[in-house]
Amino acid sequence: MLLPLLSAMLLTACDGGESNVEQGNREGVLHYGNGSEPQGLDPHVVTGVPENILIRALFEGLAVKNPYTLEPEPGVAQSWDFSEDGRVITFHINPEARWSNGDPVTADDYVWSWMRALHPEMGNLYAYMLFPVKNAEAFFTREIDDFADVGVKAPDPQTLVVTLTDTTPYFLQLMDHYSTFAVHRPTIEKHGAFTDRFTKWTRVENMVSNGPFVLDEWLLNRRIIVRKSDTYWDKDRVRLNKVVFYPTENTVSEERGFRAGQLHYTGTIPMDKIPAYQAMENSPYYQEPYLGTYYYLVNTLRPPMNDARVRRALAMAVDRDTLMRSVMQNSAVSAYSITPPGTLGYQPPKTFQFDLDKARALLAEAGYPNGEGWPGMEIVYNTQEAHRKIAVALQQMWKDALNIEITISNQEWKVYLDSVTNMDFDLARRGWIGDYVDPNNFLDLFLTGGGNNNTGYADPAYDELIQRIAPQAKTREERYAAFYKAETMLMEQMPIIPLYTYTSKHLMQHSVCGMPTNLMDSLNLRYVWLDPQRTSSAEPCE
Repeated sequence: MLLPLLSAMLLTACDGGESNVEQGNREGVLHYGNGSEPQGLDPHVVTGVPENILIRALFEGLAVKNPYTLEPEPGVAQSWDFSEDGRVITFHINPEARWSNGDPVTADDYVWSWMRALHPEMGNLYAYMLFPVKNAEAFFTREIDDFADVGVKAPDPQTLVVTLTDTTPYFLQLMDHYSTFAVHRPTIEKHGAFTDRFTKWTRVENMVSNGPFVLDEWLLNRRIIVRKSDTYWDKDRVRLNKVVFYPTENTVSEERGFRAGQLHYTGTIPMDKIPAYQAMENSPYYQEPYLGTYYYLVNTLRPPMNDARVRRALAMAVDRDTLMRSVMQNSAVSAYSITPPGTLGYQPPKTFQFDLDKARALLAEAGYPNGEGWPGMEIVYNTQEAHRKIAVALQQMWKDALNIEITISNQEWKVYLDSVTNMDFDLARRGWIGDYVDPNNFLDLFLTGGGNNNTGYADPAYDELIQRIAPQAKTREERYAAFYKAETMLMEQMPIIPLYTYTSKHLMQHSVCGMPTNLMDSLNLRYVWLDPQRTSSAEPCE
């Protein structure tokens, strides 16, 4: 559906014969390929990577990530203090922080916004990001009704005091995740109940935000434009005047648009183009390790996938190394767990390997010897060529190895998200990118009833390890031991089929400065600018 539109959009030169890149370099306008059309722009509703990039341009958290070090640095909070036991954090709100309509950003904005994010009627799939806060989970699960009992207080407009249940090493990192961002209360309430989803408050004419950019234009399936904010507290540091985000599900059109000078940056690159770009001198191709795992969600409540033997048979019948060489063009690393190896020094278990004999035996034990009696199964993926190629490759591997028929179905991004959320699938393509650098960010996905679980997997022993034993561990070694035990349990039950650990893969014009590669592929637009004179990645930015 998007191909004709994207081709016309990306390959049409600007007035006067200039390309987007040439004009953008001159005017300080970045043209950015951003994957799919966003599901929305409400920080307490959305869950995807395309949404993350947009929301972090429009809003700012208490802390932000330095794109070079990934360390937290001041955002809305100009500083913070920890209590001696690490369980109480006092954030000092920058008195210059402003909403885009001129209102001051206050500590009360965070108290109200976190109540909204945690309210059970909000349906926030990322509510668990705030569960380290005292009584936050209890409020979310309706064990308590009074938000005053939750560990977030505003003794004055410039002071926010947050009390945690246990010491949480990664808590500051969460302050740069959009699920913890404040939203503008009067704007939300003007357009409906505060827990209403997808209301008109996120439209261009209505949105009030507090980030380095404000929403300027949103043409569905064409582009989203943000412009530099006049009220942002650190506006003198922001060197871009505008950013134009393009929904580019079709990677072939995106790469063609880059070559034609219509994009400064691509969200990804067609796999079959990688070798040619890698061979280029002064190549615009960037490939770096990325804190994320590509896997298939399994609906463990539907037969035949409700049998762990079937799930393990499918996982063991995937030749990941061949998949990496053929489909992925050696641009990813085979995965056998949900947590990327080496995440802050943690090494996950490997409970299985490519083993056709074992896979066939397990399938036979489950009642499908040589595929006999197999009831069929469908893979669902969101529209993108790379996802299709992987699905086709697995379809063939499972046919060859196990003699079973698998069908595949692509869906537009929003439809796909609904299918996953409602568990209307057998197998579904999924990728999880770390929101913070810690194994917990991958393992807490599969807590019972978790907003992003979507598998039907539930194990009280697993929950206990992730929610109680790991947080109360006295040392990193004890904490990681709890994680290792939990992940072993998870991968033995196999509610997911891990396929590979990501690398980030982008094309970037040499004029782009201040956008370093990093483990989280994290973008901080207040660091970015364009240098028209720069013609090589080896040259310093002026």
